[in-house]
Amino acid sequence: MKNSATVRDSKRKVSCRKLGGYLREQKGKLYIIRRCVVMLLCWHD
Repeated sequence: MKNSATVRDSKRKVSCRKLGGYLREQKGKLYIIRRCVVMLLCWHD
């Protein structure tokens, strides 16, 4: 019984790590997009 609980915990840790990496990647993309929009809005001829 204890073994199956540890397997479940390790799977949860891996999925959390993948989710964290995905969220970090999305956060980076949003940051870049936001910076581009700000530059376009603030850009004068």
